[in-house]
Amino acid sequence: MTDRPVRVRFAPSPTGPLHIGGVRTALYNYLLARKLGGKMLLRIEDTDQNRFVPGAEEYILEALAWCGIVIDEGQGVGGPHAPYRQSERKPLYRQYADQLIAEGNGYYAFDTPEELDAMRARLQAAKVPNPQYNAITRTQMRNSLTLPENEVQALLAANTPYVIRLKVPRKEEVRFQDMIRGWVVVHSSAIDDKVLMKSDGMPTYHLANIVDDHLMEISHVIRGEEWLPSAPLHVLLYRYLGWESTMPQFAHLPLLLKPDGTGKLSKRDGDRLGFPVFPLEWHGTDAETGEPTVSRGYREDGYLPDALINFLAFLGWNPGTAQEIFSMEELIEAFSIDRVSKSPAKFDQNKAKWFNEHYLRAKPDAELAPYLLAGLAAHGLHCDPAKAEQIVGVMKERVSFPQDFWQEAKYFFEAPTEYDEAVMAKKWTPAVAAVLVDYGQLIADYAQEAGGEAFPPAEDLKGFLTTVTEEHELKIGQTLQALRVAVTGAAAGPDLFETLAILGPVEVNARLQAAAQGRS
Repeated sequence: MTDRPVRVRFAPSPTGPLHIGGVRTALYNYLLARKLGGKMLLRIEDTDQNRFVPGAEEYILEALAWCGIVIDEGQGVGGPHAPYRQSERKPLYRQYADQLIAEGNGYYAFDTPEELDAMRARLQAAKVPNPQYNAITRTQMRNSLTLPENEVQALLAANTPYVIRLKVPRKEEVRFQDMIRGWVVVHSSAIDDKVLMKSDGMPTYHLANIVDDHLMEISHVIRGEEWLPSAPLHVLLYRYLGWESTMPQFAHLPLLLKPDGTGKLSKRDGDRLGFPVFPLEWHGTDAETGEPTVSRGYREDGYLPDALINFLAFLGWNPGTAQEIFSMEELIEAFSIDRVSKSPAKFDQNKAKWFNEHYLRAKPDAELAPYLLAGLAAHGLHCDPAKAEQIVGVMKERVSFPQDFWQEAKYFFEAPTEYDEAVMAKKWTPAVAAVLVDYGQLIADYAQEAGGEAFPPAEDLKGFLTTVTEEHELKIGQTLQALRVAVTGAAAGPDLFETLAILGPVEVNARLQAAAQGRS
């Protein structure tokens, strides 16, 4: 098995938007494939047509592309094993179900829904925990194991509805080695006779999954912990179909828990705690009211894909070093399954925000300027791109998301009409006001003498203020907070003199004069 080409697959069901846990599963598959020189496949598992949601498949494709998870083969790309949508592969599954029956590892079950309900009721009355159709109860049901052969053939000839079930052995240990959890051993008495082929001729997930993984030559199955209880059943299917020697290696990823660690992360938790659990915004329908609904997405909330991927990589995996910031290429180089934890990972939204802040600050100003320009345009304002770059350059240490630029930088385009009164009451004295009025006039005169075009650089603006304060027998530290509030309205912000340089001497002077007049 170690010499096989590495082929992994991400196989979501189109039953709604892709949960952030699904993105992590896709990411780990992608990292392993790239690390080992293999291929990443995308398969759409839509055997449950009752739960199919229009638009979900397109959403999955768009989400993976936005996250930078590149599909080598599969839905949306094509390849030698097309089609990659299971509903379009329906005809090929039947032969494998028939093989299981022919070799005594599967059987027809003709039980009606009423008969199944009665069976469960009998077991519940007998206080049997977890009633199921298994090696014991199947002997009391209507199936090809209990009915005479001629009756079975008559029922089939009459097109009587039936399902095909796996015949699970009654007393046997099913063993397999999980790449994360080590050896897993389950007694067959804990496994029920799962339906493999439904009455409408559509395979269930279990049969289609195994057949497709075999035909598509999947070498590693990396999936969520919720599939761990199904793994022994899948091992039996590989064995009964004669594929045990080429069975993929399994790795079941730890659960993603809500931030307090009390249970699995859900959309409801995100709604309650105020963060998205989907990569992209999702437009759906409320199941109870039928009204249109919108679920938040990380993209629309202002998260950068690189930041989200870096964050997700650490939810269950660590590199064994103190390094936290990884590009996709660095993640590929560092990734290994043996450093994936068995323990569930708590979802820490503050950490996701921290990653986003880092990636924003690392971006060149030219890449960030369009975010500010878009916010300005939405408010009917224009700004020279070069000036926009200057503004985001001083503001990016103070924002968490791209859309924050407009809100945080608003004072570069609108003179304040209100001031931080706590600062002004304490710092705006007559002596300080006199300094700032003179300072404003000094830098405005400088600009006029220079033809109105040359703005003093930040260091010169600070030097001018030092000169004026000394003339008034004050210290520069006594004036800084009042200067900031008079110009921006706020008590905190980016480097003050960088801010003044961007605003320009004429605008700064106008704001200082207005502040002095308004408080005289």
